[in-house]
Amino acid sequence: MADGDGAGAAATGKLAELPSGAEKGLPRRAKASSGRTLNTAQIPLVASHPDVYEPCDDSFALVDALLSDKAQLLTLQPRLCMEVGSGSGYVITSLAIMLRQLGSGAQYLATDINQHAAETTQATLEAHGVHADVIVTDIVSGLDKRLAGMVDVAVVNPPYVPTPVEEVGCKGIASSWAGGLNGRQVIDRILPAVREMLSERGWLYMVALEDNDPSDICHLMSEMGYASRVVLKRCTEEESLYVLKFWRDPHAVSSASPKSSGSESWFSQLPFKSLWHKNS
Repeated sequence: MADGDGAGAAATGKLAELPSGAEKGLPRRAKASSGRTLNTAQIPLVASHPDVYEPCDDSFALVDALLSDKAQLLTLQPRLCMEVGSGSGYVITSLAIMLRQLGSGAQYLATDINQHAAETTQATLEAHGVHADVIVTDIVSGLDKRLAGMVDVAVVNPPYVPTPVEEVGCKGIASSWAGGLNGRQVIDRILPAVREMLSERGWLYMVALEDNDPSDICHLMSEMGYASRVVLKRCTEEESLYVLKFWRDPHAVSSASPKSSGSESWFSQLPFKSLWHKNS
């Protein structure tokens, strides 16, 4: 997913050398600045791997949007926060750091289709002294039924770059940006899957490119019973990025409502280990 994959040392790495022509679909992205706030993961502590998508403009936009909503997030007091496509682990680690004052009240979960991403996310989390369960799976496959209606905060930086359809789901770093027709092929799979996992009070933050037609994405979520707003818009040299926020609209009629969360000990009963798993 859009934050890539990887494992390795706690230092900022470089993108793997791409096959000829592979750079075409990848927007040029600014490197990490040294002035990132202490409320977020520190770039020198973010693990790297040749097949990992590094924290860049879109990653920073998503974290900045979360920072702008920090007071509301603390008021929400989420029990379970999840990132779909964790890649380097920069975003989920930053979220955990932001919400540290909640103490042990929040649990964190991260997924990525690439095991290198799971390993890199784990290394980044450990370097910052925070914990999340990291699971290797395609979007939320194998988790959607068990976690239906349980996720209070979901964050997604999806593969959003318009590419040929055949590039979607390919191995390596290209899987972190290849979004197919209009960059929507993976996004349109993520939205209904994550919606089923959101709690009644759950929020979804997602990065979108202008080419993805953010207004249509908001319309689709409205049909699923969710209100939306643009938390942040940021223009870079080659792209216009949006961070969209979705939440359940009590006045909207949804075709299917997520289940409400169960007992207070629900998370401890889930079959997660402290590292990552390969879902069958």
